[in-house]
Amino acid sequence: MQRKVNNPYNPEVNRCFGCSSNNPIGLKMEFHEQDDYVKAEWEPKEHYQGYVNVLHGGIIATMLDEVSAWCVNVKIGTAGVTSELKVRYLKPVFLSSGQITVRAKIVSREGRYIKLKSEMQDGKEKICATAESLFFAYPEEMAKKKFGFPGKDKF
Repeated sequence: MQRKVNNPYNPEVNRCFGCSSNNPIGLKMEFHEQDDYVKAEWEPKEHYQGYVNVLHGGIIATMLDEVSAWCVNVKIGTAGVTSELKVRYLKPVFLSSGQITVRAKIVSREGRYIKLKSEMQDGKEKICATAESLFFAYPEEMAKKKFGFPGKDKF
């Protein structure tokens, strides 16, 4: 079963490059929760390329990081910051291959540190990149003060 995740952040204030609907150069990612995962489907645009017809590696890393952050928001119920992000680029992501899917899941949690795994599939469902990340999660009240975290129930 899949559930669309609500983006509760005010788009007039939140201009996140990854998820804001109000950032004119942003990715405008939208998320769904499915089983242990949080995922996003995204149509690549030509202005995000590195080499001709190839999605830029920095955009790949950004998308893997963003889906991981949203996984922490939705599954743990707080916000945090990326402490580590290790990306493995397995194959080029060709823009002409169509819609991209990224997904993340929590692997473990030790205190405030959350380990996640994420992956990116191209439009032909080939895994083109994977990442392991470590997030430092703030207690919910501190996340509300520092980052404007709206609370788990708002997602």
